Amino acid sequence: MADPARARKLAVRIRQIVSAAIETQIKDPRLGMVTVTDARVTSDLREATVFYTVYGDETQIADSAKALASATGVLRSTVGKQTGIKFVPSLEFVADIVPDTARELEEALERARHADAELARAREGASYAGEPDPYRRPAEDDGDDDLRDLDHGSGPTAAGTADDSADEDVAAQRSVM
Repeated sequence: MADPARARKLAVRIRQIVSAAIETQIKDPRLGMVTVTDARVTSDLREATVFYTVYGDETQIADSAKALASATGVLRSTVGKQTGIKFVPSLEFVADIVPDTARELEEALERARHADAELARAREGASYAGEPDPYRRPAEDDGDDDLRDLDHGSGPTAAGTADDSADEDVAAQRSVM
């Protein structure tokens, strides 16, 4: 296993070498406007995956994939000569799907913007079906707690009166005996 930093540096160098070689050395007419977007090397430095995009339609993408597959040997030998490493990694070309994913994401965001705009237009003249604030709020405290306690028969004044009358009844029964 190689150092991960070495694998990253080699991947960057492979990306640079392959992109320059595609421009200058590969003369295949099937090769369209190819852009090398990324390269990744395995941790044992034996295999490299080169990601690319092609500007054009599906036929140009397929033709460019065939051209890159046929030029793999030339590109690998160029990488070996320019890097000077003992074991040159095998190259695999993979079409990068990131631009397609980004385009789909942009379309989804645009649809969401249009839906939000339609909702805002529908909301402009609308009013609430019921009250504007349908939630119950606690009653405001106006300081009349003592009066409410007397009305309900609970509280210190009402309880104290009941206890006093019970004590008087007990005292009256003892005096009679």
